[in-house]
Amino acid sequence: MKTYSFEEIAQMETRFRANFINSISGFKSANLIGTIDHDARTNLAVFSSVVHIGANPPLIGFIMRPISVQRHTYENILAKKLYTINALPFDMKEDGHKSSAKFSAGESEFDKTAFSAELNGFGVPVVAESPISLTCELRSDLLLEVNQTRLIIGEVQEVKLHEQFLQNDGFYDLTSAGVAAISGMDSYHIAEGGTRFSYARPDQAITEIT
Repeated sequence: MKTYSFEEIAQMETRFRANFINSISGFKSANLIGTIDHDARTNLAVFSSVVHIGANPPLIGFIMRPISVQRHTYENILAKKLYTINALPFDMKEDGHKSSAKFSAGESEFDKTAFSAELNGFGVPVVAESPISLTCELRSDLLLEVNQTRLIIGEVQEVKLHEQFLQNDGFYDLTSAGVAAISGMDSYHIAEGGTRFSYARPDQAITEIT
């Protein structure tokens, strides 16, 4: 194995370093964040940084890149305080990746891809093809001084899903639902199999959940 120092990483070519750091952090969920502006123009963008923050209240976060350039997703979230997080179906991965292109504010990614926008009761677009969609209300917008990115935290107001993938104990089977994962910035994957274990306690043996 080879060891890379901080100095060696800093000297890497820009795109090489971006791919390098993004891929070594492991597999990440692939989600489409849907927003709408005050002129009813919809926006959709793929994100690989969505993360669980807490269950009570239900909080989901994601990282927004620095706003030194125009970020339609961020602007729409600030304007409406509501947005959706939609799991990317693996069989629509190419369309998901296309949503990362820098379209103008007047162009909706829904019109440029095969995704269908459905405005829900909150007035924000849900991806009709997604097996699970969360409607979130903005609760926190934290600037991370270390690199000027922002941690956006939303409280889940509504969940839309295919109930056949929801198990009796509340576990949602993403593998059976066909949800995509991302490694690096442009490699899309689907999970196969998977093993669940019982809650870990110091004085009890681990058992497999079937």
